[in-house]
Amino acid sequence: MSITHPEVTSNAARTRRAVANTLKGSAGNLIEWYDLYVYAAFSAYFAAYFFNSKDPVQAQIDAYLSFALTFLMRPVGSWFFGRYADRRGRRAALTLSVTLMGLGSLLVAVLPGIAQIGVWSTVLMYFSRLLQGFSVGGEYGTAATYMSEVATAKRRGFFSSFQYVTLVGGQVLALLTLVILQTTLGESDLKAWGWRIPFAIGAVTALIVLWLRRTMDETISHQQVEAAKGGTAPSLGGQGAKSETAEPGTLKLLFTKHWKPFVVVVFLTMGGTCAFYLYTTYILSFMNNVSHIPKTQTSIINFWALFVYMLLHPLFGLLSDRIGRKLQLIVFGVLGAIFTWPIMSALAGTKDPVVAFLLMLAGLLIVVNYTSISAIVKAELFPASVRALGVGLGYAVANSLFGGTVPFIGEWLSSAGHKDWLFTYVTITIVISLVVYIFFLPNRKKETLLDQDLTPEDAADPAMGRASA
Repeated sequence: MSITHPEVTSNAARTRRAVANTLKGSAGNLIEWYDLYVYAAFSAYFAAYFFNSKDPVQAQIDAYLSFALTFLMRPVGSWFFGRYADRRGRRAALTLSVTLMGLGSLLVAVLPGIAQIGVWSTVLMYFSRLLQGFSVGGEYGTAATYMSEVATAKRRGFFSSFQYVTLVGGQVLALLTLVILQTTLGESDLKAWGWRIPFAIGAVTALIVLWLRRTMDETISHQQVEAAKGGTAPSLGGQGAKSETAEPGTLKLLFTKHWKPFVVVVFLTMGGTCAFYLYTTYILSFMNNVSHIPKTQTSIINFWALFVYMLLHPLFGLLSDRIGRKLQLIVFGVLGAIFTWPIMSALAGTKDPVVAFLLMLAGLLIVVNYTSISAIVKAELFPASVRALGVGLGYAVANSLFGGTVPFIGEWLSSAGHKDWLFTYVTITIVISLVVYIFFLPNRKKETLLDQDLTPEDAADPAMGRASA
């Protein structure tokens, strides 16, 4: 008869719970980012419907400007949802964010065009972008925090990498929808009504995810909830963890006691987010308008490159658990600074879809060193009391100022005949982030997440488990 040691059983149960909660959190993250990126994937088909119908180029620029508006709302959403998650719970914040994202998709799916309701069509489209920007602003920080907290201690890089697996998976799913509709519908049907289908899909799947997220375990402690309610501030921290005091997550707490890691998050994100949006979002328009590769081919190129990129994340997350996050970020910074210009310049001069695919994949192989560990690097810088707020707001500020504007800046510079300037801009942001990786990230992470390793007894606690839903 075999003997099972209690610690083995506990570790196995903890791993199973980590897997289950990661999958639940990931499913919602997938749909959130699908809803966001389906706009960029289909913008070429509906731009003239909502914006300038007489000038296709200007209509596309306006569509990218509308996309950029989502990034203006991200800091607001990160503040609201981060504070909400640090005070009321991660699950409650994630449930609310996916609800608002679904409403934004539903609005676009049924919205009349400028030919029917005039300027109100454009206004309501802007409103849908602001709503989804608000939603996804809360999604990133809270999801990054949640996936880092539910992970097992020795595999945090691996488990937290699934945030970007599903983030990129949302883009892959959006592109797959685009490829399928391009194959089954003619371009005239896509422009007339087919572009509404992906938004309707996003609205329906958001309802499914809403139910799924209500079954997730909660990671915020009972002490943290009580502190947020204005009660006493008892000690946090489990066995083996350094004790800390539960405090309500507020901007005042963030900017008085934890402003240094907040600034670090903003600047370590700068280069990574610019490179990410360059190679995953703007590159689709770049290949169409600069490389002059047909839309049907660029959709397939983007799909397969992003699919491979998505699958690489757990491997690079696992690698970070062995070699450390700092070294991996430095690898991204050095390679990004050296190769961004050559890759994009070569892409501008090719019409061969195979070469374009290899160049895009080369860029993504560099960026994965950042995106695979983006969530855990930021989460490890903050205590639980301000973790969702600090991670989300720092990321959102960097995205609003830098990453989210890459498609718009790139389209504008390209139309003005200065497409090379964008490569310089992205390279400079990567170099700035590289300086942060080398000089301002600790060589060894602070174990601020140890108190989040849930035990089987935690699940039975109404303040920690599903009973608090």
